[in-house]
Amino acid sequence: MYAMVEILGKQYKAEKGGLLKVDKIEAEEGKDLDFDTVLLFRGDDSIKVGAPYVEGAKVTAVLEKHAKGDKVIVYKYKRRKDYQRKQGHRQNYSFIRIKEVSLA
Repeated sequence: MYAMVEILGKQYKAEKGGLLKVDKIEAEEGKDLDFDTVLLFRGDDSIKVGAPYVEGAKVTAVLEKHAKGDKVIVYKYKRRKDYQRKQGHRQNYSFIRIKEVSLA
């Protein structure tokens, strides 16, 4: 049993017990989260596709921790123009553990 859920504008496959790395969610670690923006729900014997969301479907998760991703270097350069810029970026992420995927 799994569900395709939309979290902060991005789509993820949520299975019970799975760990998802999503963009940073503004909440405390250990807090329970409920997502009702389920796009697709697959049960034991059937598949339900939403238009745009499946009614009654819900994904319950717990926020495990916040972390930062690897550093990405952005380097701009124009030859013969004495122009070069170097900039780094580290994206903030949240790790959430899926507790339950249900359809009411």
